Amino acid sequence: MATLDTLTIARNLTDAGADPKLAEAITTAVRQAAEHDNAAEPLATKRDLAELDARIADLEARLTWRFAGALLAQTAAMAAIMAALLRLFASP
Repeated sequence: MATLDTLTIARNLTDAGADPKLAEAITTAVRQAAEHDNAAEPLATKRDLAELDARIADLEARLTWRFAGALLAQTAAMAAIMAALLRLFASP
């Protein structure tokens, strides 16, 4: 990581005609912004995104199978209820 040369920034600003106090204030703001950026969480890489895609695909497959299983169980329960009702009303 490159080091921020605040002295050079301040000198460049004052050489360009900025008031020394203004140059110092601008340099401080730039340094604080750079420190904040360096302290922030790193961005996701392509590998991170690929791993996330794989995890999402795995979860999607598991949820699909669970939904299919629940649907099958519900269908079986409804068929059993219908069979019981037919036997109940069909008997004399």
